[in-house]
Amino acid sequence: MVILMYLLTLGACFCLVGLKTSIYIRQKRKMSFRKVNIIVLVLAVVLFLLVLHHNFLGLSSLLRNEVSDSGIVGFQPIDFVPNVPQQAVDGRQEEIPVVIAASEDRLGGAIAAINSIQHNTRSNVVFYIVTLNGTADHLRSWLSGSTLKTIRYKIVNFDTKLLEGKVKEDPDQGESIKPLTFARFYLPILVPSAKKAIYMDDDVIVQGDILALYNTPLKPGHAAAFSEDCDSASTKVVIRGAGNQYNYIGYLDYKKERIRKLSMKASTCSFNPGVFVANLTEWKKQNITNQLEKWMKLNVEEGLYSRTLAGSTTTPPLLIVFYQQHSTIDPMWNVRHLGSSAGKRYSPQFVKAAKLLHWNGHFKPWGRTASYSDVWEKWYIPDPTGKFSLIRRHMEISI
Repeated sequence: MVILMYLLTLGACFCLVGLKTSIYIRQKRKMSFRKVNIIVLVLAVVLFLLVLHHNFLGLSSLLRNEVSDSGIVGFQPIDFVPNVPQQAVDGRQEEIPVVIAASEDRLGGAIAAINSIQHNTRSNVVFYIVTLNGTADHLRSWLSGSTLKTIRYKIVNFDTKLLEGKVKEDPDQGESIKPLTFARFYLPILVPSAKKAIYMDDDVIVQGDILALYNTPLKPGHAAAFSEDCDSASTKVVIRGAGNQYNYIGYLDYKKERIRKLSMKASTCSFNPGVFVANLTEWKKQNITNQLEKWMKLNVEEGLYSRTLAGSTTTPPLLIVFYQQHSTIDPMWNVRHLGSSAGKRYSPQFVKAAKLLHWNGHFKPWGRTASYSDVWEKWYIPDPTGKFSLIRRHMEISI
């Protein structure tokens, strides 16, 4: 359409110039006509340049839209509360977008994570809480009926149709696919106006100022910064039933030709995608979302993930797309594996010093058996609706 407008405009201008030129030839002996023709010709050229400039801007905008991730649909803003937190916030501060997925059965985790973040910072934080339609009302009631009623937040509905053809149920895996775990793939759509954002899982507690994590430096050309699995806080952790998942061979099937053709070293240290900082400008520039969806589809068709994968279906495509193309965050901002067993693996001093505690694994802090559940419970806010409750051993005994 834009090109057609160019041609029509150009043709009209040539016709006008030709007509006036013909008049000029016939009336070349009359100086007055000559002056008029020159003026008309100049006006026609100016008009053509103005139209050309306008259409060029339109074309540039069109091309940007065609190659960006922003064309993906499936997210519907449900609620936005722009209240200023009770702590004094400088209006000149940059907004810190924090994205958290909140499913109905884990809603207490998201509440505790949000509470810990809000309590430990004076920065201008805006929470983008991704959930499913049926959970939005419950979440809103919980927030408005607690001390979190003054936070700034936006509830966004995740459309599960986005995952059609990109994920499949594996009968060998004990757990079904959890749609919200893939929300992290769509950060530029979730936070469309931000240049940078933080994503974190709902099974975390933040003990440091979130501003420090947000200020993590990213190298030029890097769209995200993760905590690597070979760092000092989580070296070579053995995950029950999954073997050593601290390198690429623990997540990808290197027997598959498509994986081998990528020439990625199987011994490369993997990273944990439960907490990361994203440069959304670079993310969109590199079409990261489209790349992740590509590998999701290929896995459905060819089964590229490792057979020993412990349910971490979001990790393999991230490992492929960000292979040797990501920055790192301070290991203390993702002290993890607190949920990999019921026992305590860290000293009380180390847990206290951690900036962020992560209960990744099967043993969640709101469940029956979990390590350091007392640390997590300090930030938990009871559900005013009574729908969500903690599972504790003493409850079972009393029953």
